[in-house]
Amino acid sequence: MLGDMPRPRTFDEDRAIDAAMRVFWTAGYEATSTQDLCEATGLGRSSIYNTFSSKRDLFDRALRRYVDRFTAPQLEVIEDAALPIRERVRQILWTAVEPDPDDPTGCFVINTIVELGPKDAEIIDLLDRDHETKLTALADAIRAAQAGGEVDPEQDATGLATYVFTVLGGLRVAARRGADRASQQAVVEATLRSF
Repeated sequence: MLGDMPRPRTFDEDRAIDAAMRVFWTAGYEATSTQDLCEATGLGRSSIYNTFSSKRDLFDRALRRYVDRFTAPQLEVIEDAALPIRERVRQILWTAVEPDPDDPTGCFVINTIVELGPKDAEIIDLLDRDHETKLTALADAIRAAQAGGEVDPEQDATGLATYVFTVLGGLRVAARRGADRASQQAVVEATLRSF
């Protein structure tokens, strides 16, 4: 019977998640209204709730999309043994100096940690696991560079990797407050002197 057939979706769910990601990235979870999501995605309220069940479900999917979008390229750079470690670190940090001009300013992950971290263990667990994956990969790459004579073997590889990601986060926060390119570049150059 026709009445029992599910209605086909008339929108691109991935595009809706991407649009929602940008809204949450810019405004945060609490400040984003359902109306904001409707305007960004082009969907009506009922379509949003029929597809994503809740604002929180859509937020979770948008955050995962962001993490997937940025983690894979970072890991690709980190694991590119053809590049000197200093160049790999420069490329990672440079994403904050020259972000994609179509992206909102700052970092969706950092914004989320600041807003929801103290009260949302599930979000923090997701972000901690993602961070640990990148941190471990970079520390391993630094150890390999130490073995190859590129980096002082007396340096703490995990400490250096943590330093790089801390600087990256700081650069993204500085970008959100309007830091200029010259100051961002100076921070990258100062960081690279550790390698």
